[in-house]
Amino acid sequence: MKRIRVLIADDSSLARSLLRSFLENESDMDVVGEAANGREAVELARELKPDLITMDIEMPVMNGMDAIEEIMCSKAIPILVVSSVADARNALDAVGRGALEVVSKPDYTPEEAANFVNKVRLLAGVVVITRLRPRKAADTAPPLPQRQPSVFAPVSGADNYARVFAIACSTGGPQALAQILPALPAGFPCPVVIAQHISDGFAGGMVEWLARLCKLPVRLAADGDALQSGVIHISPSEQHCSVTPSRRIAFVKRTPQDIYHPSCDVLLGSVAEVFRQQAIGIILTGMGRDGAQGIARIRAMGGLTLGQDEASSIVYGMNRVATEAGDVQQVLPLDAIAGEMLRLTQTRMRAAATGSAA
Repeated sequence: MKRIRVLIADDSSLARSLLRSFLENESDMDVVGEAANGREAVELARELKPDLITMDIEMPVMNGMDAIEEIMCSKAIPILVVSSVADARNALDAVGRGALEVVSKPDYTPEEAANFVNKVRLLAGVVVITRLRPRKAADTAPPLPQRQPSVFAPVSGADNYARVFAIACSTGGPQALAQILPALPAGFPCPVVIAQHISDGFAGGMVEWLARLCKLPVRLAADGDALQSGVIHISPSEQHCSVTPSRRIAFVKRTPQDIYHPSCDVLLGSVAEVFRQQAIGIILTGMGRDGAQGIARIRAMGGLTLGQDEASSIVYGMNRVATEAGDVQQVLPLDAIAGEMLRLTQTRMRAAATGSAA
């Protein structure tokens, strides 16, 4: 069995010791090096060629953000950002620069240690591609499609929408969302609701990060919020999100048995029940199978289902499960999904105007 070789980068010796203790308890893992700053991380990554790097953000000499960019633009290696919740927005910026995922710094509990180790084990096998160096350090978002769709006229009234889009994603999801959502024009005439697996405390940072990229408002969902056309609603991870018959967000309490949070199945399943033929489910890159059941429910209720293809997925997991089950009606590359969302919306609007079925 191939052993997983991990490089730990953190300016805190205590944090490095804690992560090392978690990893070295595993029979299939070796900590091959420790870096106290970003410059050391870059040099050791080149020298040791680890299978995965755990990267702190705030470090001296060179911060984690610049180190990630340097590594991903020279010889790419899977990077897991291990950061404090207080630095959530910068942690998501790091994802824009090529890191695979962000997790909060684990505590000493066996549960947190096990979650951290499992994340390392899963991400170490992900194939990452060396990136072109951006022209400016601020260019952290994936490029938008060259052809921009026409801009919709603003839609008046929170309930004046013909369709609802429900998106499920996990590992690689923030990068996928950062390509899809900025391509939706101002005045997009439908609500978008999203369940993205993320560590507790980091959803707000993801909302801030995406809001800087998008033409549409991006909001962290709150219990009782009304779905609004042209608004992107993102579920927090501390509670699952569902949609009620009155077209409002309702929180569903997590249980200790819930592996994934927020639950994609809970959100997509509720959208299927409420919106039926008006629902469009989209399942993107991610580990596991969460979301596949929700996609199946949307299709069973007469809605439409889209899935990201294997070639453009960082992890072809949950979308693969849904596709192989026959519940994804259209498989698309990542750069075609926003265009298809616009096409479906325009088709429905034209159908409504002429009185025909969409």
